[in-house]
Amino acid sequence: MNYARMVIEKEAPEEYGYDRIRYNLSESSIADQKLSDIGLSLPDLTLFYGEHRGDKELRALIAAQDAGISSDDVLVTAGAAGALFIISTSLLSASDHLVVIRPNYATNIETPRAIGCAISFVDLAFEDGFAIDVSQVTAAIRPNTRLISVTCPHNPTGTMMDRAELDALVALAESRNCHLLVDETYRDLSYGKRLPSAASLSPKAISVSSLSKAFGIPGIRIGWLITRDADLQEKFLAAKEQIGICGSVIDEGIARGMLQRRDAFLARLLPEMARRRDIVQVWIDREPLVDWVRPEGGVVGFPRLNVDPGFDLDRFYVNLLENHGAYVGPGHWFEMEKRFFRVGFGWPTEAELSGGLDAISAALRQ
Repeated sequence: MNYARMVIEKEAPEEYGYDRIRYNLSESSIADQKLSDIGLSLPDLTLFYGEHRGDKELRALIAAQDAGISSDDVLVTAGAAGALFIISTSLLSASDHLVVIRPNYATNIETPRAIGCAISFVDLAFEDGFAIDVSQVTAAIRPNTRLISVTCPHNPTGTMMDRAELDALVALAESRNCHLLVDETYRDLSYGKRLPSAASLSPKAISVSSLSKAFGIPGIRIGWLITRDADLQEKFLAAKEQIGICGSVIDEGIARGMLQRRDAFLARLLPEMARRRDIVQVWIDREPLVDWVRPEGGVVGFPRLNVDPGFDLDRFYVNLLENHGAYVGPGHWFEMEKRFFRVGFGWPTEAELSGGLDAISAALRQ
C-alpha cells in the first residue's frame, strides 16, 4: 500500500482550526449531536470484546430498514470510511481495475490508488445535472474490472439516481461479474422518494452507510457494509478482524440507541434540512455569479462560480477565509475545477449559514 494523505483531510476544518473559522460551510454532515440532544446516556456496559460482526441488535436495526436484508448481511465497521477500506483492500489488487463515478468521496479514490490498481473515471457534468450516464459506465468496463463505485445521494452534489438508473447499474454489475459499491451515507436524508438499499437488490451490490452524516454522531465511528454474498461477507469479516477484531461496545451501544430513535429523529430533521436547502436556493437565485444543481438528498451542494477565466480563484478562497471568516470545500478536494465548491447547509446554525453565504457574495466582488 502506497498511502498519501487526502487533500480533503489535510485541509479539513479540524486541521485548520475551528477557532479560526467564523462561518464553517465546509462540513458534510448535520450539526454534531450531544448525547443529551438525542435523549441518550452512556449505557452501563461490560467492556469486553464485542461480537466481531457487530452487536446483534444493532445489526438487526440496520437490516430492518430494507426488505430482503438480514442481520447476517450486515457488518458493523469503524465508520463508512472503515467499510470502504475493507471493501477496497478485500476486492482490489494491483492487477485489477475499477470504475469510479467522479466527483466522489475521496476515500473511494485514494484507497484504490494506494493499492495501485487501474482506475477509470466517469466524470459527471454540471450541464447534465450531474446525472449518471449508464452507457458511459458500461463503456469503461474492462475484462479485469472488479468494482463500480458510486455514491447516492451523491457526495458532493446532493443529486440522486432514479430507480431505473440504480437497477441498470445493478444489472451491469451482474452481467459483467463485478461488484457495484453504492455509498449510501446520505440515504436517510432523501427529500423525495428514498431508494432501496442497493444490497437488497442483488448479491453483486454492496451498500455502505454510517451514523456520521445524517445523524450527526461521527465521534462514535459507527458505519456498516451490507452484502448478501455470504462468502464475500466472510472475507470482509476476516479483514475487520485483522484490522481491529471488533468495534467498541460503547460506540455500538450508543448507535443502537440512536437507531431505536431513528424515525422520530428523521421526522424532525428532514423538514429542517429541506428549509436550509431553500435558504441556499434563495441566495443562489439572487446571486448572478453562482449557480448549482439543486440537491435531492444530503446536506451538501456543489455550486459553480460563474466568473471570467481571468478570475483569481486561489485569491478568492484565501480572501473568503482570511478576511471574511468563511470556509467552503473547494473543487480540488474532489478533483474538480476550483470554480466549484462544496457548501454544507446542515452543520452551521441558520445564522451562520446566511452569514457565510453573504460572505461568499462579498468576497466575489472584492
